[in-house]
Amino acid sequence: MEKDELTYKIIGCAMKVHNTMGPGFQEVIYQRCLAIELERVGLGFKREQEQTVFYENIEVGTRRADFIVEGKVVVELKALVNLEDVHIAQAKNYTVAYDFPLGLLINFGSQSLQHKLLFNPKYYPKHNSANSKIQ
Repeated sequence: MEKDELTYKIIGCAMKVHNTMGPGFQEVIYQRCLAIELERVGLGFKREQEQTVFYENIEVGTRRADFIVEGKVVVELKALVNLEDVHIAQAKNYTVAYDFPLGLLINFGSQSLQHKLLFNPKYYPKHNSANSKIQ
C-alpha cells in the first residue's frame, strides 16, 4: 500500500471517529474508537507499542507509541483544544527516534479534526514537514 493511500485511510478513520464522538473526551477514548475503525477498514496495527529510544546507538529509555499502522506509520494522538509547535516537534522526534518513514499526528480535541503528516528525513530527505500546515 502506498504511503498516500495508507495515510488517507488512517485519516479517514480518524475523521469518522471525530464526526461520531466530537471533541471533549480523553485521548484514551479516541484511541479505542480509532482501533475499532482501523480494524473495520482492514489495516494492521499495534496499539500502545513500546518503542526503544536511542541516543547515539545507546538505549536511553522506552516510550509507548499510540499506534504503529502497517509497520510503516507511527500515529500519535492528542485531545487538545489546538495543536502547538511543541506537539508537532514531539511527534516528529518519535518518528525519527523509532525509525519509521512516516508519522501522523492527530488531534481529536479541536472543533475540526487536526492532523499533520510527518516525514522522517532518513527516508524522505526532500520533505520538510515543519513547513507544512496542520489540516
